[in-house]
Amino acid sequence: MLERNRIEKGGFVLFLVIVTIGLTLVVSHFIGAMLWAGLAAIMFHSLNERLLERWPEKRTRAATMTLLIITFAVIIPAMLIGTMVVDQASGVFEQMRTGQINFAAYFKQVHDALPLRIQTMAENAGFGTFELAQSKISEALGNSASLITQRALAIGANAAAFMLAFAVGLYVTFFLLRDGYALGPQIVRALPLEPSVASRLVDRFVAVVRATIKGSVLVALAQGALGAITFAIVGLPASLLWGALMAIAALLPAIGPAIVWGPVAIYLFATGAIWQGAVVIASGVMVIGLADNVLRPMLVGRDTGIPDWLVLVTTLGGIELLGLSGIVVGPVVGALFLTGWQILTEQRLSNQGLALRPAEGQGEAP
Repeated sequence: MLERNRIEKGGFVLFLVIVTIGLTLVVSHFIGAMLWAGLAAIMFHSLNERLLERWPEKRTRAATMTLLIITFAVIIPAMLIGTMVVDQASGVFEQMRTGQINFAAYFKQVHDALPLRIQTMAENAGFGTFELAQSKISEALGNSASLITQRALAIGANAAAFMLAFAVGLYVTFFLLRDGYALGPQIVRALPLEPSVASRLVDRFVAVVRATIKGSVLVALAQGALGAITFAIVGLPASLLWGALMAIAALLPAIGPAIVWGPVAIYLFATGAIWQGAVVIASGVMVIGLADNVLRPMLVGRDTGIPDWLVLVTTLGGIELLGLSGIVVGPVVGALFLTGWQILTEQRLSNQGLALRPAEGQGEAP
């Protein structure tokens, strides 16, 4: 009888694994949309609760209003800005293709404006000649612009699939907002973990998601917007494109937006645009650089507890594996990894302490 129960339990576990894999394959095309729906539900949970205070027992109305706010305050502006960035990227790529923009010539201007000692150091820095560095950098920039254009064309070609995924994401977000109060505890109870461990991991997941989006994504968007405004003031073309690149760089702790505005300032100085270069440096140091220190404490109530080096590695790895979703998924996986091992260590030390107590008591004199 005992053996039969074990077989039946093992068969049921196998059945759960199979149907879980099957469901994942069935909804694989909408995984990204469902992921961002869950993130949106977590981020706008407080807003939904405030609307519920105004309309008690009207969860459908509160969820609908929250979804409308998300759509008009976040999604539509993001789409408009994204469209403009893609248009500017396409324009830059077209100008590079026709020779109107020649990055090699720009780098030569910077090279010739540098002191002779720095020119010698640059030529002996492993590239062999500075011309080789020019060609490599120009090729990398050209490939990046080409890739952006290709992705934009791919999105346009798959507009129907994108709109379907977008609609699914909004639909799932609505139900997560409306029924999340009951769905969340059910998920915690269903996890095959001790209740205390499951609750701790879920709390950690929610905290890191909020900290990553509010403390990283929003701050990076603010720094990118400030960079775009700065570049527009000094008259640089494709300022939105440069601002988008700065926002992406701001997501990486060890890199930051200086990797974008620094070379731009050097180029402006080298080409005789003195006041423009001074404005870019002043804005980069006193405005863009300080935005992180000012906004992050306001947006994030507590630290994620993840080392900067792990945030960098997990963010880059997440982007490489999952694209845009990896910006959030990477740090979340890193945080859950650290939390899981921390829980295991605490349990092991607790068990060792319990095991040592009887042994210590046996050695005591009666």
